[in-house]
Amino acid sequence: MELQKMNGHSREDGFDGLDTLAEHEEFLPHKTGVKKENLFTDFEGKTSFGMSIFNLSNAIMGSGILGLAFAMSNTGIILFLILLLSIAILSAYSIHLLLKSAGVVGIRAYEQLGNRAFGAPGKMLAAIIITIHNIGAMSSYLFIVKSELPLVIQAFLGKTENTGEWFLNGNYLIMIVSILIILPLAMMKQLGYLGYTSGFSLSCMVFFLISVIYKKFNIPCPLDNENHNMTPIADYRTATNGTDDFCEAKLFTTNSQTAYTIPILAFAFVCHPEVLPIYTELRDATKKRMQAVANISILAMFVMYLLTALFGYLTFYGAVESELLHTYSKVDTLDVLVLCVRLAVLVAVTLTVPVVLFPIRRALLQILFPAKPFNWLVHIAIAFCLIFVVNLLVIFVPSIRDIFGLIGATSAPSLIFILPGTFYVRIVPEDQEPFLSRPKIQAACFAALGFIFMIMSLSFIIIDWVTGESRSGGGH
Repeated sequence: MELQKMNGHSREDGFDGLDTLAEHEEFLPHKTGVKKENLFTDFEGKTSFGMSIFNLSNAIMGSGILGLAFAMSNTGIILFLILLLSIAILSAYSIHLLLKSAGVVGIRAYEQLGNRAFGAPGKMLAAIIITIHNIGAMSSYLFIVKSELPLVIQAFLGKTENTGEWFLNGNYLIMIVSILIILPLAMMKQLGYLGYTSGFSLSCMVFFLISVIYKKFNIPCPLDNENHNMTPIADYRTATNGTDDFCEAKLFTTNSQTAYTIPILAFAFVCHPEVLPIYTELRDATKKRMQAVANISILAMFVMYLLTALFGYLTFYGAVESELLHTYSKVDTLDVLVLCVRLAVLVAVTLTVPVVLFPIRRALLQILFPAKPFNWLVHIAIAFCLIFVVNLLVIFVPSIRDIFGLIGATSAPSLIFILPGTFYVRIVPEDQEPFLSRPKIQAACFAALGFIFMIMSLSFIIIDWVTGESRSGGGH
């Protein structure tokens, strides 16, 4: 028997022609008899195709882009290309499973797919995973602001060290950024409105990419004496990636760090909590149209990831560090272009935070207020509380990155592989696709692959803790 939706409507048959209605019912359900047009004016699919691409691309693009050159140095160009392409294809397939499951039951909420597949526990599990994962992502972005923004301001002021002024204190800066930039954007009623800021965020990362390409032809390798850092960087290479050949590109290589790059790349295209909210607001929404949004976004990020990794690696070869911008800083601490690039990256990650916040608020609304219409007070209060909590975590819990690294190792594989695969197997009716049909077997294998990635990631994190090193990471 089909699941009765939260608003009391039965969705047994004929939902294919009522996708927009299902979308509205699942986002902010309403009581029978209340006019939907009064409650869901801003959730009727008003976001353009282009703006949807901007939002999803911005959701994909994480801070992990700064570590991809280091990943390439540990795999070689060819192996990196194979791995990145494979993960991009798997991510597109994962989104296909989500959209197919959503289309079968007329649901466009991740939590409600969990409800449809496993009942209330599935709904709760999906909401918890999305909330924890995205809070971890928000924390990682604000950590970048906390650590990098004081250094950028310090460099622009020509200071060689932090002299203790309030505007060089990262804790004050993240609170200011949160209040003046993140909170107003997070108060938007519709995710589609963030398409403009997402476009600007992506423009900042394009500037970052152009600068990486430009620097390839302006930084000698090995670094000359003018850069006064040749020996430290040359010595650093063996400590970071175990490569003995300096200034020589490797097409294929393996070392002690190679296995750590697999989880980094596996999580490079995490955007699944945002897929269904963006699908909800897409104008003229169909599965095919949303899949096109996802494919174009993944392709764009694939090109950006590949070019960033390639030219970053071909600039420093074996000397590249796990954080690319730090490698440039070793060349010239006060390089104006590098400072502008660091500022652009800060702007990009700051403007990504509101996009990541939307799915958390949606999950909380599904759990806490499943039968209430839109309420501005609740909408704003959840945004304020989330930003407040994340600020507290970033300011007062120094080890929170390690904690979220552990959580991310379980939440990311769940969102990319395990949940989409299991949802598909559970939701798609057997009269459409038998349990042993090829699509369902593929989906089950896809979910199993997620468990393998989870075990790998957790193993690497435990090894890091035991050895006292920090080498594993995620795409966000």
